[in-house]
Amino acid sequence: MKLVTRNLVPNGPGSVKLLPQIEDDLWDAYNLIAVGDTVEAVTVRKIGGRDTERVKMTLEIAVQFVEYDKEGSLMRVRGKNQTKNEYVQIGQYHTLELEIKRPFILRKEVWDWPALDRIEQSCDETAANADLAVLLMQEGLAHLFLVGRSVTATRARIEVPIPRKHGCAMAAYDTALNDFFGRVLDAFLNHVDFGLVQCVVIASPGFTKDQFRDYMLLQATRRGDMQAVTENKARIVLARAPSGYPHSLKDVLGEKSVMAQIKDTKAAQEVPAMQEFYDMITKDSDRACYGPKHVELANERLAIKTLLLTDTWFRSPDVAARRKYVDLAESVKKLGGTVRVFSSMNVSGHQLEQATGIAAVLRFPLPDLDHIEM
Repeated sequence: MKLVTRNLVPNGPGSVKLLPQIEDDLWDAYNLIAVGDTVEAVTVRKIGGRDTERVKMTLEIAVQFVEYDKEGSLMRVRGKNQTKNEYVQIGQYHTLELEIKRPFILRKEVWDWPALDRIEQSCDETAANADLAVLLMQEGLAHLFLVGRSVTATRARIEVPIPRKHGCAMAAYDTALNDFFGRVLDAFLNHVDFGLVQCVVIASPGFTKDQFRDYMLLQATRRGDMQAVTENKARIVLARAPSGYPHSLKDVLGEKSVMAQIKDTKAAQEVPAMQEFYDMITKDSDRACYGPKHVELANERLAIKTLLLTDTWFRSPDVAARRKYVDLAESVKKLGGTVRVFSSMNVSGHQLEQATGIAAVLRFPLPDLDHIEM
């Protein structure tokens, strides 16, 4: 995200002008814009009855509803118009569509810690646009993911029936496998840009990953449109995966060979944090807790070493509820604890969502929490 202008007071009012540049930026905008804010952007509105005309204009709306469209790579912001305009009256409803490469101005009455942190992370020019690409495979099935700072996006699913490998069916097996690899390679070339991606992971059970890598490198020597693959083959890592299905992505991201390649990315920081929590649950369950009530009690007793929570808590339309979790995070930080905010659109964030969306690793055991209703 490009920060065009900034005019705000921390924990006070102000505005920023932002330019989304990649898909992750739209997710960050979705987490920034809250009910009660105002958003100003160029928009188009249909004017007239039978002879409808599409008129371009700039409107500022008071936000009442925000929607993120992952498939369409856009977000919709609906609310009442605040701008004097010959086509749209003040107070009339309108929906702004925010897209990549289209700037907007966001105004807030209070720029709190999560909002400022989101701006800092999203507008960090040193951050990678897409941390890595992951190709999960098994014979006849492949899923291609782009794992960004905040969003894990499924870019392709390829499925081809592969006959059994024996006897007279060998020729049909080889033909089907080559067809499968060809389709996977087409998807790979369409969606993986080595100018943006730091690392490519090809993962599978067995030797499918090795076979596909060999097939891809062979094709690169024969084709003129695959120079990027040849130049960046050192950035292609092989890893073991339980299957080619999406749920195996979390296992791949936890592989040591993969972690070494992506150690500076946000995805790499989230996986160990979740693993520490799960390890503590297994080894010393009294030093880990989850659920809002248990985490709040642990904080009251100054016990939280690491607070893990998803960005969902900071998107609450209830201002008091949002403020509650902002205060919780700030309290943990003041006491020397670490706060990890997980994107609910990434693998680790999805795992955390399944465990209520909030958890903590504790400095010391709190066995009595088990007797308190969540």
